[in-house]
Amino acid sequence: MDTTTKTNENITLSIDGMSCGQCVQAVTKALSAVPGVRVGSVAVGTAEIEAEDNSAAGQAVAALEAAGYPARATAGGASPSSRPAGGCCGGAGKLGMASGDSDQRSTSSGGCCG
Repeated sequence: MDTTTKTNENITLSIDGMSCGQCVQAVTKALSAVPGVRVGSVAVGTAEIEAEDNSAAGQAVAALEAAGYPARATAGGASPSSRPAGGCCGGAGKLGMASGDSDQRSTSSGGCCG
């Protein structure tokens, strides 16, 4: 017996560790590989997806975590108000520090934005 609930609902994911365009590409690629998930839009810190069912939504979160981007569905589809420092650039790089971040790690060692 299949206990998967069909939802076909739009879900906003809050994604930690994203800080640049290459992060957006990696998240898009990870989500695109999940059966039952259609990717709407991906930006630094968020992704809009349509999940075929609860299982697909869970697989999307698992795929992002496997790619190094911890994610969670946000309540009511709201976008997160801030993103934590981290990701491939340590929260800095060509895009600069997010407003209010106190983390001043250097990106001189390289990375996608350094």
